[in-house]
Amino acid sequence: MTRSNASYRREEEDSGERLDRHWNELLQELRLAQTGTQILFAFLLGIGFQSQFQAADQFTHHVYAATLIASALAVALFLAPISFHRIVHRQGLRDRLVTVTDRLTQIGLAFLVVAMAGGVLLALDVVLSRPVALGLVTGILVWFAIFWLVVPLVVRARSAES
Repeated sequence: MTRSNASYRREEEDSGERLDRHWNELLQELRLAQTGTQILFAFLLGIGFQSQFQAADQFTHHVYAATLIASALAVALFLAPISFHRIVHRQGLRDRLVTVTDRLTQIGLAFLVVAMAGGVLLALDVVLSRPVALGLVTGILVWFAIFWLVVPLVVRARSAES
């Protein structure tokens, strides 16, 4: 069995190189997540000031509040690594930086899923009946869970078996 160049290079890395690679990978992932989350957050901020929204029912206002809060928390978690890095820069804490950033990103993704579901629910509730909108959002949450959690866990489990 031959090893791929990537796996061979990983075996040759020292811990500093591995931490640098993980840090760079996390930064690339965060760039994608930050942009979309910030756009969603900005969009949500504008909704609350629309006259039609002011007339919406209490359910819509609660969904909006939860969605806006989840979006703000996701933005905070996706931006936190920047502040963390600035504070611990050149302190020899790259291992902790990578570990903490990984956790912040995972939690941020959870809040992003909540914000996405809330945003979709707000939109679908306008054009469909509420039970249909809730059913579709439930399906969307399952979709996220499959591709963000189940598929990676299955791949990881199969990789561990071989």
